Amino acid sequence: MYLKELTELSGVSGYEKRVREFIKDKIKDRVSHIEEDVLGNLIARKEGKTDKRIMLCAHMDEVGFIVSNIEDDGKLCIMPLGGIDPKVVVGKRVTVGEKEIPGVIGYKAIHLQRGDVYTPPKMDEIKVDIGVTKKSDAEGKVRIGDFVAFSVEPMVHGDWFSGKALDNRGGCSVLIDIINNDIELYYDTYFVFSVQEELGLRGAGISAEKINPDFSIVVETTTSGDNPEFSSYRRSTELGKGPAITFAHSGYVIDERLFKWIIDTAKEHNIPYQIKRRTAGGTDARRIATTLAGIPSAVISIPARYIHSPMSVLNLEDYNNTLRLISILLTKEVQL
Repeated sequence: MYLKELTELSGVSGYEKRVREFIKDKIKDRVSHIEEDVLGNLIARKEGKTDKRIMLCAHMDEVGFIVSNIEDDGKLCIMPLGGIDPKVVVGKRVTVGEKEIPGVIGYKAIHLQRGDVYTPPKMDEIKVDIGVTKKSDAEGKVRIGDFVAFSVEPMVHGDWFSGKALDNRGGCSVLIDIINNDIELYYDTYFVFSVQEELGLRGAGISAEKINPDFSIVVETTTSGDNPEFSSYRRSTELGKGPAITFAHSGYVIDERLFKWIIDTAKEHNIPYQIKRRTAGGTDARRIATTLAGIPSAVISIPARYIHSPMSVLNLEDYNNTLRLISILLTKEVQL
């Protein structure tokens, strides 16, 4: 399991290099072939019993920001890369660019706001403070186009793991574990660590075109809705109840044969699982499924609280059961 190491890396959409290099180092000696495509996806192959191909996909990128302007007082204007609620980022530590310049996301203190109700910040109102007072000083440290990533310390507390970027370093860690566990694979298996998923599923389709798999499984980290204020029908998934199996999400209905195969396998091996009940959001499966002449695709996810924020939380048993379920699936044949 590489959750701690992966979540400590900066890898916002379009700037996944550090994550890619870490993963490559961990798997390069355990696969028969490994390559990086032009867009930055990492593709690794392990041979199976048959020449039929499966593509396992997990995206490397995390939500973050990009520097869009440097103001006269040295503060940095930022634009979001991916879906981020500005209310949850104020006061958070960040690092900027390849030099990892430390900074803080700032907004006017509540004492300086007018009116009877606290005014939620808008994205164009928040700035990154890197501890300078002049534009020229800031320009000596950062530049427009630098990425801005959250900077937090991961924690293990009992059966819980918390850290940034669990969406989708959780899925990346599962794929690394599968590669290193030397499972007796049924299919010729392609492990794809994709880029720019958070910007609109940009990377996975390129890899799918190259591989042309018979089917694919996207391994994700998905929204948990087990907040106390939510009614049960709003709880898309819940921590501690096993991997979440998606039946549909934005823009794609999961292949019925794969959906049934996954559930039947979980039942056969007494692996706890849950059906993702709310279908908001999308995954690389939507893009993969509509590639070439069509590729049947499914999604298996680790539930996590507070995704797309500076800190998320997952249950380690959910992680282990996700790993176990996918590992078993890779040893079995599915009729398509």
